[in-house]
Amino acid sequence: MPDQNEWTEVISPKTSLLDLKLAELWKYRDLIVIFARRDIISTYKQTILGPLWFFIQPIITSILFTVVFTNIAHMGTDGVNPFLFYLCSNICWAYFSSSLNSNSNIFVSNAGIFGKVYFPRLAAPIATTISNFVKLIIQLLVFLAVYIYDYYKFYPSIQPNLNLLWVPYLLFLMTFLGLGLGIIISSLTTKYRDFNILIGFGVSLLMYVSAVIYPVSSLSEKYKYYISFNPIASIMETFRFAFLGTGSYDFFHLIYATVFTFIVFFSGLIMFNRIERTFMDTV
Repeated sequence: MPDQNEWTEVISPKTSLLDLKLAELWKYRDLIVIFARRDIISTYKQTILGPLWFFIQPIITSILFTVVFTNIAHMGTDGVNPFLFYLCSNICWAYFSSSLNSNSNIFVSNAGIFGKVYFPRLAAPIATTISNFVKLIIQLLVFLAVYIYDYYKFYPSIQPNLNLLWVPYLLFLMTFLGLGLGIIISSLTTKYRDFNILIGFGVSLLMYVSAVIYPVSSLSEKYKYYISFNPIASIMETFRFAFLGTGSYDFFHLIYATVFTFIVFFSGLIMFNRIERTFMDTV
């Protein structure tokens, strides 16, 4: 008989802001998978089309953007098929924005679970990010199908290049930037609910300064300078350049986006670590 006073798990308060206990997340990897699966299933539960919405959403959005921004507003797309241009942009932006939106409400939306059982709180935003990444992979398959068809049938001027090797890294940057910004806002939301309202329209406004609906080459030098401070714009433009071969690509802007991402991500971890100890008192 084992001694009843022997504990299998000892839960102790964190002693410093840098005591992140990241290794502990590996012990709870099964829970992270369960959370990620829950997020994917619950998104379209009790819908008629179910997972088909993963394919329908980017297609309908791209068609709408093509009609509004190309046919009505007459905005250029660097000579690329407008539908393909906007599909590429929308898939990339949807992944970042959904990661930011879903992670920005982690503490509030999971307060019931956080208050009843112990597990590393970072498991929740990581699971949410994984579920969004699964959706991204599905939507990338849609884009690749349209891309290959368009390349061989209509627009052979599309020039895929060796910058395609940057795509995994660009997705890596978007993942950690969305996660970092999300947990920062989530930490602030526990005390200041104004951020719930801010994030709702803030992400929509951010799209217009992130080179989603237009190529950076269409801007004047003045606005190119301003938009270079937005790391998402650099990531977005490089992502399109890798697949479509048009647009601008600046290695130094990519370095800036990398530094910015890591600063935001580690700042978010520290803030998240601080808030999780007391958030039940304010949520």
